[in-house]
Amino acid sequence: MFTKSPFLVPSKLVSIFTVRASMDNHPPKKRVLVCGGGVIGVCTAYFLSKKGAAVTLIEQSSIACAASGKAGGFLAFDWCDGGPVSSLARASFDLHRSLAQELNGFESYGYRPVNTLSLSVTESENVNTPRGRKSTIPEWIDGPVKSPKCIGTAETTAQVHPQLFTRRLIEKAVEDYGVEVVIGKVKSVVTGEQGKVTAVVEGGGVIGGDAVVLALGPWTSKFNLLSSVINVHGLKAHSIVLEPKQMDAITAHALFLSYLPAQGGPPKDPEIYPRPTGEVYVCGESYQEEVPDDPEQIEPNPVSIRVLKRVAKTVSSHLGEEARVKAEQACFLPCTDDSIPVIGEIPGMKGCYVATGHSCWGILNGPATGASMAELVMDGCSTIVDLTKFSPSRFVKGRGRKP
Repeated sequence: MFTKSPFLVPSKLVSIFTVRASMDNHPPKKRVLVCGGGVIGVCTAYFLSKKGAAVTLIEQSSIACAASGKAGGFLAFDWCDGGPVSSLARASFDLHRSLAQELNGFESYGYRPVNTLSLSVTESENVNTPRGRKSTIPEWIDGPVKSPKCIGTAETTAQVHPQLFTRRLIEKAVEDYGVEVVIGKVKSVVTGEQGKVTAVVEGGGVIGGDAVVLALGPWTSKFNLLSSVINVHGLKAHSIVLEPKQMDAITAHALFLSYLPAQGGPPKDPEIYPRPTGEVYVCGESYQEEVPDDPEQIEPNPVSIRVLKRVAKTVSSHLGEEARVKAEQACFLPCTDDSIPVIGEIPGMKGCYVATGHSCWGILNGPATGASMAELVMDGCSTIVDLTKFSPSRFVKGRGRKP
């Protein structure tokens, strides 16, 4: 069975159907189904609804239950320059800033500019023993770190709490633009005559529309319609969330580390993001692994979690034994073989679109992806970002068949 579900604040979702009824006198241009309740699907639903579409978002589990709820939420303006994602990242960084103004993101989901440092860390048995401390290193970073380098300023790097951001955005879309949220697993999508589409939901539910956007993240390759066309593999990434006793002592510095373990081996590249919500997020320990069918089945590797705790303790005494561990978690990042997201209409299936494959930049690129997709679905082309290089047609050329 599928249900129309309160995903965040139940009392605020009672009005979904009255909002929809109130719009009957002004019918939208299109009825669009968005499959996937992660940041890409939610941003797409938000911008589609702002453009006048009647949007139904279908999510298997809960809003931001996977990578969009467990990612770091780091934003960078120009880190993708020189590559195919540059225009998408720059547009999205700016959209994050304007959304923070619109949604009071500074208070509602922890949006803030940050300074970003790269540091070298050599682990030893005696952690928290500074070696050659530089004045450019914030006081709370009291471990054996060296070679500090500023790689981002408050003008070029920022952060959000990804779960709070995604849920605030869908809450706004529901309350102000009448988006409907359905909890249920989409089993198949069928295209019919005159561009109509139908989504079949587990349990026998059928939802019709004029277009469908498949924003399934790492589950893209498990969806029959896409599995033979687009290869999206899952990169399993681990993270912990710590609550230090003295959060006011920790400055707004995102840290990118080159970390040499005491036992030898190649350096690791963990990242640390203090949040204004009173938490410190530590991530790393990523590797490719089969994606489970259900996002609720994802479990972290205990060894990887222990490594991240060791990293945190080594970098700062504030992140050692006295810090409370709020979460030990893992998620899957959706990655393509060519490291380029897939955004566009599926060849041979009019009205059927896909948006996935953003890897570790999903939170950053969510807004521009959603806004571009809304333009593509509603107007036939995107003016915000040229989507040509992201088209799924690159996967079907030379195959001699259409999906």
